This record gives sequence, structure tokens and C-alpha cells, in this order.
Amino acid sequence: MMKKTIVLAAVLLIARGLFSTTLPAQNATEIVTRADAKMRGESSGISTMSMQIIRPGWERTIEFKSWSKGTENSMVLITAPAKDKGQSFLKVGREMWNWNPTISRTIKLPPSMLSQGWMGSDYTNDDMVNQRSVVVDYTHTLLGEDQLEGVACYRIELIPHEDAPVVWGKIFFWITKQNDNILKAEYYDEEDYLVKTELGKEVKAMDGRVIPTVYEIIPADEKNQKTVVTLKSIQFNAPINDSFFSLQNMKSLR
Repeated sequence: MMKKTIVLAAVLLIARGLFSTTLPAQNATEIVTRADAKMRGESSGISTMSMQIIRPGWERTIEFKSWSKGTENSMVLITAPAKDKGQSFLKVGREMWNWNPTISRTIKLPPSMLSQGWMGSDYTNDDMVNQRSVVVDYTHTLLGEDQLEGVACYRIELIPHEDAPVVWGKIFFWITKQNDNILKAEYYDEEDYLVKTELGKEVKAMDGRVIPTVYEIIPADEKNQKTVVTLKSIQFNAPINDSFFSLQNMKSLR
């Protein structure tokens, strides 16, 4: 009887150990998926934004419109200033292109350009149009809970899969427990150095959802430099045909 009791206790301890190690990873993926879908829309999203690029000696503002459908298709159109107006970016699956009306040329972006700053900002090309990556291309681990300016958040680590075509070696997310909002993100390179921090601010209701409407991207090694993105409008789960996301259409967007 004693031996049976010991065996049963051992089995229960092993089961508890397995449960405690696998459940956080599963929950972390669910949390990241919900937060990602909340900002983009479960099926699609259409938004207008402005981007203020702040440097020690100058500032520049870009306005653009963005369309996305699922995790595979996205399009971005620059609407201002005049010298950049009409330039567009397209992602279908893992392939990305840029249309520049000034030179009437479409350029396919190679993987080496994913880490370059989008339109000279602190966002990378990968950040702007590779929307599938945070859910699909990373393993998620729930590290614990933190208070961020008085708001209870989950702290989640994202490690890329070996074959993932991403530029980050590691990401940390702080996602609110109540509304699944990403209030803070830290991006690290492959050598584990912090590259930049992204902060979600001015949480308010837009199209029926309470979300951050301003994002600040602050590079770690550049003083007095940041990029501020302001969400002006957004429509979640709007009907968009797959044919919208085409090389031909990116040349005629208005």
C-alpha cells in the first residue's frame, strides 16, 4: 500500500510539473494572438495614421493609410508630404514590394532590407508590413506579471523560430491583463542588445475598441531621437477582397 501511495504521489507531482510548464506557454500565445488581433482586426483593418520622425536637428511628419487582411496581406500608402505621396508598400505572404511613382518603379524588398528604417523612421520595414511575425514566427513564454504605470500587465518573451525570416533576436511584450493592449515592447538584436523600446499611450475608444492611439518608438543608442505614430482613424473587420493586395493595385491607390 505504501509503495502504491508513493507511486501515485510521484505521478501527481509529474503531472503538476507538466501542467505548470506547458500551460504558461499556451496562455502566452493566446494572449499575444488576442492583442495582435485587437489592433489589426480579427479578419481585416483599415486605418489612417501620422508618423512624426524626431531627430536632434530636425523633424519630419509622414501621413499614410494602411490596409490589412489576416496575417498574410497588407498594403501601406503614403498620403503626405507631397514629395512622398503615392509611394506604396505591399506584403503578400513573406514577399514585400515598394512602388515609387517618382521613378515609376516597383522594387522587391530583399530580406537584407527588413531591418532598415521605414521612410527614415525608427520603425523597420519588417515592423510596418510583416504583420504575421509576432504570432506565427515566435515562441511565446509567459514570464510573469508587472505593473506598468499602475496597470497590471503580463510580461511575455518572444523568441523567433530558427527558420523565421525576422530581424529580432528577442522581444518582450507588456500586455494589459484587462484589455489585451500592448503598452510596452522591447526589441533586441541577435546578440541580445536592446535596440529600441515601443510605448503605447493615450488609450481610448476607437471603432468600439479601447486601444492605444499613440505609439512612441525610442532607439536605445540614439539620444534625443524617437518616432511617434498617431492613429487617426481605424475600421476593424472591413470587407476587403484578396485581389486588392496586388502589384497592379499598389500603383493606383488613392
